[in-house]
Amino acid sequence: MHSAVAPDAPLVQVGKADVSAEDVLAVARGNARVEIGPDALAEMAVARARIDALAAEPRPVYGVSTGFGALAVRHISPELRAQLQRSLVRSHAAGMGPAVEREVVRALMFLRMKTLASGRTGVRPLVAQTMAALLNAGITPVVREFGSLGCSGDLAPLSHCALVLMGEGTATGPDGAERPVAELLAEAGIEPVELLEKEGLALINGTDGMLGMLVMAIADLQRLFTTADITAAMSLEALLGTEKVLAPELHAPIRPHPGQALSAANMLAVLKDSGLTGHHQDDAPRVQDAYSIRCAPQVAGAGRDTLAHAQLVASRELAASVDNPVVLPDGRVESNGNFHGAPVAYVLDFLAIAAADLGSISERRTDRLLDKARSHGLPAFLADDPGVDSGLMIAQYTQAALVSENKRLAVPASVDSIPSSAMQEDHVSMGWSAARKLRQAVDNLGRILAVELTASARALEIRQQADTAGRVAPATGAAMAAAREAGVGGAGRDRFLSPDLEAAAALVASGDLVRAVERVTGPLA
Repeated sequence: MHSAVAPDAPLVQVGKADVSAEDVLAVARGNARVEIGPDALAEMAVARARIDALAAEPRPVYGVSTGFGALAVRHISPELRAQLQRSLVRSHAAGMGPAVEREVVRALMFLRMKTLASGRTGVRPLVAQTMAALLNAGITPVVREFGSLGCSGDLAPLSHCALVLMGEGTATGPDGAERPVAELLAEAGIEPVELLEKEGLALINGTDGMLGMLVMAIADLQRLFTTADITAAMSLEALLGTEKVLAPELHAPIRPHPGQALSAANMLAVLKDSGLTGHHQDDAPRVQDAYSIRCAPQVAGAGRDTLAHAQLVASRELAASVDNPVVLPDGRVESNGNFHGAPVAYVLDFLAIAAADLGSISERRTDRLLDKARSHGLPAFLADDPGVDSGLMIAQYTQAALVSENKRLAVPASVDSIPSSAMQEDHVSMGWSAARKLRQAVDNLGRILAVELTASARALEIRQQADTAGRVAPATGAAMAAAREAGVGGAGRDRFLSPDLEAAAALVASGDLVRAVERVTGPLA
């Protein structure tokens, strides 16, 4: 159930200055109110005056008095230009497949509104203000999964939004139910917009969908990388490994990758005061722990550095005004190729690779916890009575299936290109596709880490029950307690396991696991 934005909800004001990732998240996920500042409205009016002047000239100007794409050679007479804008939006709203998530559509609309408010697109203030009104009324256009090639912007997804602005198409209301757009607009007191020269083009010519999904994926992965450091520390502890490999002097001073040092520091903080670590030289001596334990900071750290690069790209794109043509500060209206999604598509694909590898090393740690030959005294599959009970055997199967899927999702979309628009648009980014598969990969990663959490918490409980090597670290104890409180069952006879795993996944997704641990360790990176 959703709702219209409450009058006292947090406010995000869009002005001439850049918006932040936090602004996007506040609107997309936090249902924040939006408004356009007076400086932006004034800038939009100046740019619109320039478009009006060009529209009155006899010479053709792309996007103002011509067709689009391969049809840009035709000069459109003034009496047909409103029809031209309507036809553009209607024809380009050609998406198919299931509806994408509400948060994606809200992010897409907010980011397009941000660009409209920049004064570089030449639309009237009314257009951007109407888009803000839709967001504040909780009206969400139905945007379909397939339709964007990530070039000339996310054309089809944005067109479905522009269609609702015109009073057409399909949308859901504050209650999440799909209803006639005209009815939704009337109830909210919103007048449909009659688009004028260039306005239809400006509404659909941006990288907003892929950028919105990138911003949300970055936020989710920040939480999951911290979660992975926690679960890796729990697995190290349960396997009686050594924390000496996490010492600060082994990281930044001799291999200065920032992410690696952060992950090692996180793990060390989680393991502080553990009585279980450092027993790798006891009954079954090990010179070194396995790679999945010993190299956890190196792998997670590489992912963190990838995430930092993605944040840099996202910040640049948030500062951009993507449209074609654009109105420059000196009044010129110039065509460009800034709508091409390659910069965003590349990092979306890069993050999918990092997510796949982080899930892969997590699964290897889980498998080690379940294998009697490699778990250093734990029962087979962490079962209560192995042979009668199967323990977490099939939980690892589920985890392995998710890891395998993430490897498939890591295949880059941005290396593909399918020419379109009669070869006018002959190299496209596929950035929307990269974003869609990254969302699935991020969801899968959360579940993969949830399985490791379930296994490591059970393994630590078994160690505690044996009480032969010492007590768990206070922070890992907090993680175990949070899991139990969330409904993740502990050691014991076999039971219906799916609810436990779903509870663990919800604990990871909510961020409550990280918060529970941070109450002991203080803030983690």
